[in-house]
Amino acid sequence: MRLICSLLLCAAALVGEPADWIWSARYVVTMDAQRRVIEDGAVAVRGQRILAAGPRAEIERRFPVARRLERGNAILAPGLINTHTHAAMSLFRGIADDLLLQDWLEHYIFPAEARNVTPDFVRWGTRLACLEMLLSGTTTFTDMYYFEDVVAETAKETGMRGVLGETIIGFPSPDAKTPTAALAFTERFLRRFRHDPLVVAAVAPHAIYTNPDESLKASRALANRFGAPLLIHLSETKRENDEVLARRRVTPTRLLESLGVLDGRTLAAHCVWVTAGDLEILKAHRTGIAHCPSSNMKLASGVAPVTKMLALHLATGLGTDGPAGSNNDFDMFEEMDLAAKLQKVSTGDPRALPAAAALEMATIGGARALGLEQEIGSLEPGKRADMITVRLDRPHAVPLYNVFSQIVYALKGCDVADVMIDGKPVVRDGQALTLNASEILSKAAEYRVKIQASLRQ
Repeated sequence: MRLICSLLLCAAALVGEPADWIWSARYVVTMDAQRRVIEDGAVAVRGQRILAAGPRAEIERRFPVARRLERGNAILAPGLINTHTHAAMSLFRGIADDLLLQDWLEHYIFPAEARNVTPDFVRWGTRLACLEMLLSGTTTFTDMYYFEDVVAETAKETGMRGVLGETIIGFPSPDAKTPTAALAFTERFLRRFRHDPLVVAAVAPHAIYTNPDESLKASRALANRFGAPLLIHLSETKRENDEVLARRRVTPTRLLESLGVLDGRTLAAHCVWVTAGDLEILKAHRTGIAHCPSSNMKLASGVAPVTKMLALHLATGLGTDGPAGSNNDFDMFEEMDLAAKLQKVSTGDPRALPAAAALEMATIGGARALGLEQEIGSLEPGKRADMITVRLDRPHAVPLYNVFSQIVYALKGCDVADVMIDGKPVVRDGQALTLNASEILSKAAEYRVKIQASLRQ
């Protein structure tokens, strides 16, 4: 499909067919195969797709256009791709910090979810998350939570692209009393959003330690029947790894392989405690990896061997994780910065994970991890028009010598000025166009009161 779109768009470009938009900037960072950075560049868009990216004068000569966005002192780049979130948990932000993962889950999060998570909670929590993500340049997010149909409705309402997984878990949850009920819910969800232009519906068994083998295998079978991705937490903590080794005599990765869970499109989050053999298994199965540096640091889970993953050409993206204790924000600029620095300090090599590689993980690398590299992740003809502009007129943004270094080590999520997703502007001059920010913040304050009261029960 993308090849056909590319041929049609190239043909249109040759005859000078009008574009709907031309966005121009001081630098266009394409993240294409050549990693071109075009000074005084522009991107032409028609409908949902990119017509061309190139020097501004050339683009303006080739494409008559009615609408322009000119950012003479900004970077124009692909939208950022967050490969692991629990978006609705934004309403639990800061509820319990500085704890071990299992303590945090079992004594705080699972009880709080049981008392508070409803479709309305998920809708407003996702709106809050989408507002934060849009304003900081994220155009695609990967989610794992409950009432994922509501997450999908909200993503579409805000204009965001999402790979959205309904959680399968081995105990009563807010939207299903049993794994069997959760699988039935998930099948309805997959049918409803099949072939949606913005939503990729997924199956999300939470983890090995929260699911029996039967649920894991049934999740894989369901995902494969619909050609959907499977999302799962994998080898996040040493405790998880040690317990599986003690009980099953294999690593979590080898256990998933033996159960057939990796036999299909899969995204594994974290992968901190993985062996060389595990990485070879993940490579053989073309499993995507979501690296979450802030979360792994905050929970003291460990340091994922990202440089080894990239050396093996594993498709590796970046994720923020949830904002309720494992990470308290959705800022992908922060994740790029920390991803690079964490690999440097853990390997003792300042050359490890350079800035360009960190940006790749947040864009085209994340797209590959999700199996969407033919559609998003770079500014190329035929791809979906998901792109952002980032201001260069603030003190921390000058002087500029290297664009990649500036993006990863100097710029912040709050520097994002404009966002387009699927050819539609959704942020302009730092203001969300598809969300009512004051209403969302007011609702979040209401939920804080309700949640705090529930914790005293």
